[in-house]
Amino acid sequence: MAPMTSSSSTASWGAFAAAEPVFADTVRRRFQLYKHHVLATLRADGSPRATGLEADFRFDELLLGMMPDSRKALDLRRDPRFALHANPGPDAEMNDGDVRVSGRAVEVTDPEFLARVIEEADPPQPFHLFRAELTEVVRVGLDGDFLVVESWRPGQPLRTARRK
Repeated sequence: MAPMTSSSSTASWGAFAAAEPVFADTVRRRFQLYKHHVLATLRADGSPRATGLEADFRFDELLLGMMPDSRKALDLRRDPRFALHANPGPDAEMNDGDVRVSGRAVEVTDPEFLARVIEEADPPQPFHLFRAELTEVVRVGLDGDFLVVESWRPGQPLRTARRK
């Protein structure tokens, strides 16, 4: 199967990982610390909707699976813009930083790809599956007395800002 491609303003998870492998690994590991995260979508009237979601990293893609006809799936079908915030964990220490990604969610309809996901992940069926096309990846962490903000956008190098 041919790899899924990205436009110039977005990037697949695989393209992001190829561009910034160390940062991508840090972000992926942060998401994998906990099962549930917070997905933000846009309702039909333009107001935000925040809901829980399990993110899955598979086949060089960040995949977002949802129950059939869930509000978040319907939101993404209408307007694919999203933000996904990693679960911050049980306390305020944030030892692994605060991570979020944003972009466009593209519904996966390719039967071969869906069959691979079903074979490997065994998700409850039926389901909607979206792949993330990233527009921004951000990690905020602490380094001593400094707040460190790392951000990446397609076609740009990783930027790091340190604030005291």
